[in-house]
Amino acid sequence: MLDKKESVEDYLEHILMLKERQEIVRAIDVARLMNFSKASVSIALKKMKTDGLVIVEANGNLVLTEKGLEIGSVTYAKHKILTELLEKIGVSTEQAHLDACRVEHVISDETFNALKKYSNNK
Repeated sequence: MLDKKESVEDYLEHILMLKERQEIVRAIDVARLMNFSKASVSIALKKMKTDGLVIVEANGNLVLTEKGLEIGSVTYAKHKILTELLEKIGVSTEQAHLDACRVEHVISDETFNALKKYSNNK
């Protein structure tokens, strides 16, 4: 089970993933991608709005605040690099993605920076 910090990081990361693919990202898009109910996503978005991480525009478009973008970007970068490294050492794409989703929340900055440096040299 995810703790609150991990859950928020996952939501922000998934909003960024969707933003790469489409201009407008709505709660239903997040719910579909994360395989969550729309109600669960609405509750999470309400909390993230209160915490100053996301803005919901009149048309339903989700926009990350500066703070939300920073957290989401760091989490997404970790996910991409971890997935890539795991695939390079022979882990299947699906398993690499699943493992990266878990590790991205607990890896230290020191270890992540070393892995990032290593991946840039390979």
